[in-house]
Amino acid sequence: MLIKRISLAMMALVILTTAGCGFKLQRSYSIPVELEELHLSTNDQYSELSRLVSDRLRIHTISTVPASDTTPTLRLVNDSLERATLSLYPTGNVAEYELIYLVNYSLTLPESEPQIFQTEIRRDYQDDPRTALAKSREMEMLVKEMRIQAADNIIQTLASIEVN
Repeated sequence: MLIKRISLAMMALVILTTAGCGFKLQRSYSIPVELEELHLSTNDQYSELSRLVSDRLRIHTISTVPASDTTPTLRLVNDSLERATLSLYPTGNVAEYELIYLVNYSLTLPESEPQIFQTEIRRDYQDDPRTALAKSREMEMLVKEMRIQAADNIIQTLASIEVN
């Protein structure tokens, strides 16, 4: 009986400590009430990034609605993937690349100027010509991972917006 009470008290202490220090589960953002409905605008509504952002909005209970003067608009302006050489083999072939994924987007609140944002994700990628097939699959997975992180960054930006 005493052990049960002590373990219950310890569990309550741990819960209160984690709640008191501001601990939040990863990807649990509190989105401002004014952004609970917004219009998602993009040049290609079928792109991977558009789909990921749309999924993240749905997960965070943000409704996407048609454009209107009273609705905030999240516009995915463009995304690009760049590749920079990091190192070379002694033969002169590229040994390692840096992949840079850039996303430009803006948020326009009713009766205000657009706020422009950019997110940049960087990853290193080793290129071995002997395993070309496996490396192309690895690069596809890296790019997908970078898009997921960019979509999460967009939602995190929405959570940090102060709406007046």
